Amino acid sequence: MTDSLTFPTSLVDIAGIAVADLAREFGTPTFVYDAAMIRRRLADLAAFDHVRYAQKACSNLAVLDLLRRGGALVDTVSAFEVRRALAAGYPPDGTPPPIVYTADIFDAESLRLVVERGIHANCGSPDMIDQYGRLAPNREITLRINPGFGHGHSRKTNTGGEHSKHGIWHAQLGDCLARASRYGLRVTGLHMHIGSGADLAHLALVSGAMEKAALEAGPGIGSISAGGGLPTPYRDGETCVDVDAYFALWDAARKRLEDALAHKVSLEVEPGRYLVAESGYLVTELRAIKQQGGNRFYLVDAGFNNLARPILYGAYHPMAIVPADGDCSRPEDDVIVGGPLCESGDIFTQEEGGSVAARRLPRAAVGELLVIGCAGAYGSVMGSNYNSKPMAAEVLVADGRARQIRRRQTFDELVAGESIPD
Repeated sequence: MTDSLTFPTSLVDIAGIAVADLAREFGTPTFVYDAAMIRRRLADLAAFDHVRYAQKACSNLAVLDLLRRGGALVDTVSAFEVRRALAAGYPPDGTPPPIVYTADIFDAESLRLVVERGIHANCGSPDMIDQYGRLAPNREITLRINPGFGHGHSRKTNTGGEHSKHGIWHAQLGDCLARASRYGLRVTGLHMHIGSGADLAHLALVSGAMEKAALEAGPGIGSISAGGGLPTPYRDGETCVDVDAYFALWDAARKRLEDALAHKVSLEVEPGRYLVAESGYLVTELRAIKQQGGNRFYLVDAGFNNLARPILYGAYHPMAIVPADGDCSRPEDDVIVGGPLCESGDIFTQEEGGSVAARRLPRAAVGELLVIGCAGAYGSVMGSNYNSKPMAAEVLVADGRARQIRRRQTFDELVAGESIPD
């Protein structure tokens, strides 16, 4: 599958529902998710034995429930993500594990929860093995291995190599297997993830590294995880990763391992962004138009408190104007799109390193809507209350209906944990 992205600069509906109606009912800024696109991307990966959703990409309970009903397992990286998975209907244990806790550390609460609820642990450091083994000996674990190299769409999304904190260094695998054995822990699976947005050539290297590690780990290995990081298109003309070719790489590695180990080995993939990025739209309202020397600014009511990817990574997101008069043939200008925050970096059209860039968009007026596309991954989950802004509402469009799945945060909710001492 090599779908290419086509995102118009004028937009009137999302999944068949008028954007104006969505804004009228739910306000702005609001995240809108297209359930059909999530289901479509999940179906892309059906060749793998198991698809495990990395919920850090978008952890709303309704999204977790949608994917659970579609057959996806779930990956968690914190105690509260474990609680989210349980609240969305995932059972704590089973074969394969419905919920896996993957991290480089256990904080006190996550360790207690994983042990008490029987959540499968995917250990990313030698210390995790010791801490878990002392409290929960004789259980099964998996190990996340850092293969010694990484790759991603940004240096900040590279999760492999010696400059990355993630995973057990590949040369320490033997020591970690010995540590596990001391506690009677059975290492039944291995996991590798080198970064978000890695290309197919780099992803292909991971399968070779996995084979080497699995052979060293020995016949106890019953599953391998290809991790996530599948490329997702954000610009017009960019294509999705060739899922068939990607699966073929890993399936060939899996079959060679099965021959060497003389038993079946299950093949798992762990997408996050791939499943939800294209489904998401951030609906905003244009609140001011400013001419600053030679630059024209469209200022909207969403900021990096809602969508942090541009300021964090210089990430590109497609954008569209929603013409109030329905005219999708307006002339276009070069504009800079920014938000309301008291921060110079609150610009949606910027590049990595913070340089401001212009975007070609239709002429618009204050009060019209602007939609930021491909905002389903690392959008709401990275939201903050900077400038005391409330968390945005979230809406799921499924089967022709739009349902609010998170209400906009109120002021009382924003300050609920605060107090003024006597």
